[in-house]
Amino acid sequence: MPVFEYTARNASTGQILKGTLDVPNRDEVLKHIKQQKMIVVNVREQPKQLSFGALGKKGIKTRDIVIFTRQFATMINSGLPLVQSLDILAKQTENAALADVTKQVVFDVESGHTLADAFSKHPKAFTDLYVNMVAAGEAGGILDTILMRLATFLEKSDALIRKVKGAMVYPGVIFSVAGIAVAVLLIFVIPTFQKMFASVNMELPLPTRIVIAMSDFLINYWWALILIIGGIVYAIKQYYKTPDGRLRLDQMLLNAPVLGDMLRKSAVSRFTRTLGTLISSGVSILDGLEITAKTAGNRVIHDAVMASRNSIAGGDTIAAPLEKSKVFPPMVISMIAVGEQTGGLDEMLTKIADFYDEEVDVAVGALLSLMEPMMIVVLGVIVGGMVVAMYLPIFDMMNAVQ
Repeated sequence: MPVFEYTARNASTGQILKGTLDVPNRDEVLKHIKQQKMIVVNVREQPKQLSFGALGKKGIKTRDIVIFTRQFATMINSGLPLVQSLDILAKQTENAALADVTKQVVFDVESGHTLADAFSKHPKAFTDLYVNMVAAGEAGGILDTILMRLATFLEKSDALIRKVKGAMVYPGVIFSVAGIAVAVLLIFVIPTFQKMFASVNMELPLPTRIVIAMSDFLINYWWALILIIGGIVYAIKQYYKTPDGRLRLDQMLLNAPVLGDMLRKSAVSRFTRTLGTLISSGVSILDGLEITAKTAGNRVIHDAVMASRNSIAGGDTIAAPLEKSKVFPPMVISMIAVGEQTGGLDEMLTKIADFYDEEVDVAVGALLSLMEPMMIVVLGVIVGGMVVAMYLPIFDMMNAVQ
């Protein structure tokens, strides 16, 4: 049943009263107001509240938020009122979940909330970074400028994430296909050879016995294999949820050869671009560091950034704790230190981010170049080894006949 919010005036005292009613339609609200001997000022239906689960199912992608933000900035810059701009966006967006969220934002703004407060009620759509930048834009009277910066930031951040994920897709597909191929060999091909060898009643070489044992295990105990793999994945996930586990696993990823270099460069790029965008938008350095730490995506980076926040809160510099973490390259530390001394930290951070965006491209290319021959060798050894193991008894039989 819909919920209606009404505003009415007391007929005798002139006092404005607000309330909500859970009734089937608008007429019931009007009837209730008349029964209370009040004068109707406004009646409207509250937008339905979305749960986090519903948002997760419908999905609001970064691209949707980027388009929303750019269009919003254009309308504000053109002089359209805030509520009218949001109402237009709610009607024209193609994403149903984002449209529902925007309607709720319109409702909250009309109810007297600031735009930042209205956005903060929907963390699945608008991050802490987004909310804080909008709040800074509202306070400084430069909301359109802030929104354009946000759109640019989100586009570059999304591009960076897609680069890293794209580098993982190719190896994932190859290893998945290889796994299927090996499973087909073990389930359908190896048993045929096993029956042939059993009919000859000959002693099999060790490699052949190992492959046959693997085939038997997969055919008879496939469920145990699934349980083992599922248990390992579950255990790793649970361990990763603990502070110590996340720190250790994130540290291992950063120290991994080739992959760690790519992850480190992408983390540096995200950190510098996020902090630079926040500072240039008027967000305080302490709030900026806290927000940046939350969006770091890596516990090692998070701890290093929070250490910097504590350092600057105590009157020290940002660069010193970052250097102690041994996560950030010396060039980054030096450029941040220069930015602090010259008062141009936001510009320096943006320059670092632009540089490391290109470095991520190079790191992704290096990773793919290394992965291709490695995958060929690994697949060759696995599949080739199984084939050779099954043909060894045939060679022995041919030698025995000769």
